Amino acid sequence: MKRLAGSTWRFDDVDGVPVAPVPDRARPELTFEDDGQVFGTGGVNRFRGTYTLDGDRLTFGPLATTQMAGIPDHEGRERAVLELLGGAPTIRVDGDMLVLVDATGRTSRLTRVRADGVS
Repeated sequence: MKRLAGSTWRFDDVDGVPVAPVPDRARPELTFEDDGQVFGTGGVNRFRGTYTLDGDRLTFGPLATTQMAGIPDHEGRERAVLELLGGAPTIRVDGDMLVLVDATGRTSRLTRVRADGVS
């Protein structure tokens, strides 16, 4: 967990589909806490739960999410994010880039958010 603990990451693409320029509140994001808690947004709804990292396998506990509606593109991207997180992806951290790969090989890329909020 130490590789992720205390860091926030914004999705650049989800399943290989670039996140188009959107307001920050609509951009999927993950924040990993030191105590195993995770929170973030799929682009429409906020979520919170737990995570564990075993080698390169990232597993999430049940995620509690809000239930707001959004525009279809954002809702579709959010579904893809939540499916990815529910599938125990493998991870690779390369500097400020986090790569998540699901069981079928679909890849999503995230960039670390600096302390000043810039990714």
